[in-house]
Amino acid sequence: MDSRNLFSGPKAVFLLATLCCLLWGSAYPAIKNGYAMFGIAADDIPGKLVFAGWRFLFAGWVLLVLARIMNKPVFRFSARDLGALGLLGVTQTTLQYVFFYIGLAYTTGVKGSILNATGTFFSVLLAHFIYHNDRLSYRKALGCAVGFAGVMVVNLAGGGAGLDFEFTLLGEGFIVIAAFVLSAATIFGKRISQRMDSMVMTGHQLSIGGAVLLLMGYGGGGTLEGFTLASTALLAYMVVLSSAAFALWATLLKYNRVGMVTVYNFLIPVFGALLSAIFLGEDILQWRNALALAMVSAGIWWVTTEKTPSLTVASAPIQQPQTTRKTGGPSH
Repeated sequence: MDSRNLFSGPKAVFLLATLCCLLWGSAYPAIKNGYAMFGIAADDIPGKLVFAGWRFLFAGWVLLVLARIMNKPVFRFSARDLGALGLLGVTQTTLQYVFFYIGLAYTTGVKGSILNATGTFFSVLLAHFIYHNDRLSYRKALGCAVGFAGVMVVNLAGGGAGLDFEFTLLGEGFIVIAAFVLSAATIFGKRISQRMDSMVMTGHQLSIGGAVLLLMGYGGGGTLEGFTLASTALLAYMVVLSSAAFALWATLLKYNRVGMVTVYNFLIPVFGALLSAIFLGEDILQWRNALALAMVSAGIWWVTTEKTPSLTVASAPIQQPQTTRKTGGPSH
């Protein structure tokens, strides 16, 4: 069957884009379960970096092998491109996941999935100041306002008058910082993707970023112990979800309009919250969680269904073919 027929059309986009969002959403409970399976304590930052490093190093290798099988030029780039890939790997993978993995240890999977969705709104705001043809419209501004209001709602305390704010720098703060770092790095990645295949670019930046995470983790005394059949399977799943989701998402963007694909970004926090409730026993039905999830999802919907192209990020891979691509997902 022709690839265009297999990956194009409303039904294919709906099924495959939903699958990608499901995979990225599953990263939230998977990471927290990984901490438990490998015995990584909340304050064991080097151990978290080692855990993340192996995941992204292997995910990058998988993408590069896949790119080689598809006859893509895996190692055909200049010294300038190599330097750019190194910088992208250190920012988009290493720096982002330093904040993300630490932050997720100090907050719930439900809150983490909602807070990390702020990356979409940061991208829209950054694009307004950087690209003359991607200005804020009323619809985008409204989507950002509703989305950030949802983030405020999810951090409201449940006791008393309900007006206290539950927000810690190491927890919720680091998740939001990770979202901002990903958004900013995406703009840099956009420039590189104009002269390099997106799958090759992502494979290298994940490998480089993962290797730096490993150096930082082992250099700080971190280890990764407690390998069992279950913990090894979980780590393998996290490697596959990163590489498979990106490969599918990039293929959808190749054969379909960008807006037709990125509109499904709102499903990532939905799946992240639902799966965290199922596998971590967290309460998604608290009024603040349910309302915040609805507001953030609605905000993402509004900013990604704009008729004019927009730069969008979700915790996970980069969005426009040869212009804006989502390279990670979450990056999780």
